[in-house]
Amino acid sequence: MTDTSKDRGLRKQLVSLIKSKGIKDSKVLNAMLNVPRHWFMDPSLNVFAYDDKAYPIAADQTISQPYTVAFQTELLKLKSGDKVLEIGTGSGYQTSILIELGYKVYTVERQKILFNKSQLIFRRLKWKPKKIIFGDGYNGFPDDAPYNGIIVTAGAPYIPKNLLKQLVVGGKLIIPVGVHNQKMTRVIRTSENEFDKETFGNFRFVPLIEDNNSLNL
Repeated sequence: MTDTSKDRGLRKQLVSLIKSKGIKDSKVLNAMLNVPRHWFMDPSLNVFAYDDKAYPIAADQTISQPYTVAFQTELLKLKSGDKVLEIGTGSGYQTSILIELGYKVYTVERQKILFNKSQLIFRRLKWKPKKIIFGDGYNGFPDDAPYNGIIVTAGAPYIPKNLLKQLVVGGKLIIPVGVHNQKMTRVIRTSENEFDKETFGNFRFVPLIEDNNSLNL
């Protein structure tokens, strides 16, 4: 897997663009600079790897727009060594950004083709999740809970109750909430039974398949 001086130059331009759009966390920006996005895309689309746009991968899913990846990651505001659950491994790009930041990442993917591809790509990379789980991300991954942060990379119509249960007190859930368009939402667990919710800008994600076990905050 190559990473040429041209790739690095394009990545630097992309990071400058993301910074101009309001991303301020230098650690997030450096992680975006250090992780080659073209490694996670179909080779036929590599020419577009450093455009600030989403592109298709497989199973009707996409690799997220880099600005969106940075925005969600910045909202976590965690420290190195913290445990993060990612719902939707997808291409593995967001996963690698989280690992580059020093987080211990557990990632769940329900699409078999993407689960298999992610296993292959992580074998070739220095970024290694603690676990890659094939399953329904709507239910999280209670086996290794609780988590300091949970990041959801698909649009959910509601905030899943099971994910809230898997946060430590002080932990944060970052999730786009809505049916057709989503509001980026951060939920912070303030006590065993209390949560604070903040909403940010409007985004558009592929849908997280709805589950009846949800809580509309």
